Amino acid sequence: MATVQERTTSKALPKRSVWFYLGPAFLVSVGYMDPGNWATSLESGSRFGYKLLWIVTLSSAIAILMQVLSAKLGIVTGRDLAQMMRERYSPPVRRFLFVTAFAAMMATDLAEFMGVALALNLLFGIPLPIAVLLTVFDVLFILWLERFGFRWVEMVILAFVATIGLAYVIEILLAQPALAEVARNAFLPNTTIFESTTALFLAMGILGATVMPHNLYLHSAQVKTRVRNNPDARERIIKMAALDTVSALGAAWLVNGAILVMAASVFHRNGILVTEIDQAYLTLAPLLGKAAALTFAIALLASGISSSTTGTLAGQIVFEGFLNIRVRRIALLRLGVRLLTMAPTVIAVLLAVRPVSLLVLSQVVLSMQLPFSVIPLVRFTSDPRLMGRHANGPITKLLAWTSAAIIVSLNVLLLIFAALGI
Repeated sequence: MATVQERTTSKALPKRSVWFYLGPAFLVSVGYMDPGNWATSLESGSRFGYKLLWIVTLSSAIAILMQVLSAKLGIVTGRDLAQMMRERYSPPVRRFLFVTAFAAMMATDLAEFMGVALALNLLFGIPLPIAVLLTVFDVLFILWLERFGFRWVEMVILAFVATIGLAYVIEILLAQPALAEVARNAFLPNTTIFESTTALFLAMGILGATVMPHNLYLHSAQVKTRVRNNPDARERIIKMAALDTVSALGAAWLVNGAILVMAASVFHRNGILVTEIDQAYLTLAPLLGKAAALTFAIALLASGISSSTTGTLAGQIVFEGFLNIRVRRIALLRLGVRLLTMAPTVIAVLLAVRPVSLLVLSQVVLSMQLPFSVIPLVRFTSDPRLMGRHANGPITKLLAWTSAAIIVSLNVLLLIFAALGI
């Protein structure tokens, strides 16, 4: 039942339009098509053809569910996931969860930094170490945009998402995939991931690149911008957030699937194993033409810049939520987080570590961290003492705990395979 305040406010002011609610999930969605996704999907498609496409679908379905729960948590409680962990767990558990969240942020940023650096290198010939250092300027980009209101940040990110999507529409048209095979592998599981550690490792990379821990923190915080001064009842806000999430992450699923399909159609079909992003760029030119290679590089740059922007925002939320701090000069906090998470990437580049190996490994690290974000999220949103009538129902609980079990099981299976050397 709506509160007296909600009923009074709703009579005084008109309901918000659907367009008002679109934004937070699209801001989050760029993390689902970041350079880490590119690395895992390119190698998966070139190595196994369309066989791991169903993992993209499964991961996207889990991601949609978890992001809907994340949005609901922020809307109902008025607190983001990091704040809830700080309030609900003991100091030792809290510190452990903060360390795992920070490790996930570093792994995320590693992929994003590397993606931007590779795109700058491919498009303009900028050396990788210098290109990595240039990525710090996206902090200034965020601060400049926020002067005009956060809605501008969301709209610019949405433009980046549209650029990536359009680029892959062009790539798929040029690649001409086997559509029947694509449809079969997108929805029908197969046993490929149980046949080798490599297949399982890549599957875990796809999962980690799709269901990203930092996005759970970011979404639960960002969705609160739709609650402030809003006359709509909470039920409508939750429904609109779900619509925003399904729309944005549905688009991200299509882009992720398109990357793998392009790799399978172009590289696997021609017997080419792609283990480097620049290799994919250089190989596309003779196979599909220079336009395809240029489109690929532009989309990679859009992916890297947009996802590194949202990664910085998520880092701020994690630090503020877990440590219960409010830094007056947000620029200093964002810059500090940026420099901390940039360090591993700079070291890796200077040591000439293979970029794609680094990208895939970073996504596996994200997958290993996922249980420490997903399990608390499911627990919080299933607790009627915290969520009231908005607590997860029986079907949602079943789906959420099944998703958490899949994530944990795949992590355990990967460790077993690694130990046995399969």
